[in-house]
Parts: sequence; structure tokens; C-alpha cells
Amino acid sequence: MAIERWRPFGTLMDRDPFRDIQHEMNRLFDRFLGRPLATASGMDRQPWVPILDMYETSDDLIVNFELPGVREKDISLSVTGDLLTVKGEREFNHQLGDDNSLHTERVYGKFERSIRLPMPVQADRVSATYRDGMLEVRLPKTDEVRPKEIKIEVL
Repeated sequence: MAIERWRPFGTLMDRDPFRDIQHEMNRLFDRFLGRPLATASGMDRQPWVPILDMYETSDDLIVNFELPGVREKDISLSVTGDLLTVKGEREFNHQLGDDNSLHTERVYGKFERSIRLPMPVQADRVSATYRDGMLEVRLPKTDEVRPKEIKIEVL
């Protein structure tokens, strides 16, 4: 039988309650804002989802995806009906192993994002360009949704 010294505050001194509370609050906000949850190893269990901007011109619907660190050959794009889907993968190619990593916030792995288009587009005329981590997708509107100027006759 071993005799151990009694420490009345030993369990409280070993833990930092404020760090635990901060970790739980960060996890709560990350889940509320839709950000992936980080694990202890720095890698994420949930897949990451690229953010996007969507706007329209008189002729096109334009969607810009932010894909930093993703190679062009690792991206695929498809339009099915009124659904635009982008898929790909950002590889973790860090030279250090898990033992040498001090902090990792970027998310790696496969991703897929599908968005419902707010208007009909001409799927056979869609074009996409990729530059500096930004994928721009131009979706030409169908003739039915393009604005038409109507001339008013004066009598």
C-alpha cells in the first residue's frame, strides 16, 4: 500500500477552469456560425465548406468560390437543373508530423458545396475561371429572366 500526500486543491490546480470555459464557448460559437470543429490534433472531423459570393449582372449570374490552397486539377464543377455543385480537395502537405505541429487552424480534406440557383440559367454556356484561389463561375441567364426594355409609345 502506497501513502500519498493529501492535496486539498490538487485537482483544481491541475485544471484551468477558464481555459475549459473558453474552449466550450469557442465550440458553441463555431457550431452556431457553421464553422468546422477542430479536434485536439488540429485536423477536423467535419468536412470544410468553401465560402462564396453570388451576384448578378443583366446577362449573367456570377458565383465566386474562395478556394485558397486548392489546385485547379482538384476541383470539379457541375450544373444539374437549378443546382450548382463544386467539389474538390485541399491536401495537407505539411512537412512536419503531428509531433512537431504547434498550431493548425486551416481545414484540409475533401469538400462539396451545392447551391440552389435563384433563376434559370443556360447550363450549356456556363464558364469558369480559377485564379489566385478564387473560382469564378459565370452562368448566363435564360432569355426569359433577362430584363427586356419596353419602348413606351407616346400618343
